[in-house]
Amino acid sequence: MSEWVIEAKDLTKVYKMGEVEVHALCGLSMQVARGEIVSIMGPSGSGKSTLMNIIGCLDRPTTGEYILDGERVSDLKGDQLASIRNRKVGFVFQSFNLLPRATALANVELPMRYAGVAGGRKQRAREALEAVGLSDRIDHRPNELSGGQQQRVAIARSLAMKPKIMLFDEPTSALDPEMIGEVLMVMKDLAQSGMTMVVVTHEMGFAREVSDRVVFIDQGEILEENVPSEFFLRPQHERTQQFLKQVLSPMH
Repeated sequence: MSEWVIEAKDLTKVYKMGEVEVHALCGLSMQVARGEIVSIMGPSGSGKSTLMNIIGCLDRPTTGEYILDGERVSDLKGDQLASIRNRKVGFVFQSFNLLPRATALANVELPMRYAGVAGGRKQRAREALEAVGLSDRIDHRPNELSGGQQQRVAIARSLAMKPKIMLFDEPTSALDPEMIGEVLMVMKDLAQSGMTMVVVTHEMGFAREVSDRVVFIDQGEILEENVPSEFFLRPQHERTQQFLKQVLSPMH
């Protein structure tokens, strides 16, 4: 078994918008080891979400090769891609995407039902909610939960599927400042449990404390990657220095 759970080689992604071609990824390559925590940073429109969608089997690259947990998935389509996604990937987005009329327990149970998980769904859902500190909220509907609690339900929903990797695409950006901490705490616990995680984030503290590696993307390319201490203290690329100066300035 490869030590790499994620292997992306020369990924390109081109979107056609009328006559115009938009190059979202330009020959990007990266690897993520089992149990590694990688934070991805970069300005808006740099290709971060496109990369996450390909890693999460929500989209396919235009060219290039992507291997997830030993399976070559870059050529798969439709149902095959969905099958891999259900078995291997937990994806947490900015928006919680919870069913408003369903309880926390029912929301967590739903993907297992769709994926054809036969027995023990309720138990798995309960355990996942317990893991994110919400065992006392299992019968609450989304409108009875804070934003931070709703995002933790979304994390539990992914965890219940027992994924090989967890992907987080700016999971705290829709939250009020006081709720960000509770979500980051759950993510830290998850990291300590040995889960492989790729996180698109602007939370510098999380990237510094929890990541094994920080990757900086701009214009569809990886410009720099390093361990957090080196990345934040001694950024090498001029564009990285500029980005960090902007996001770490007192105005932010």
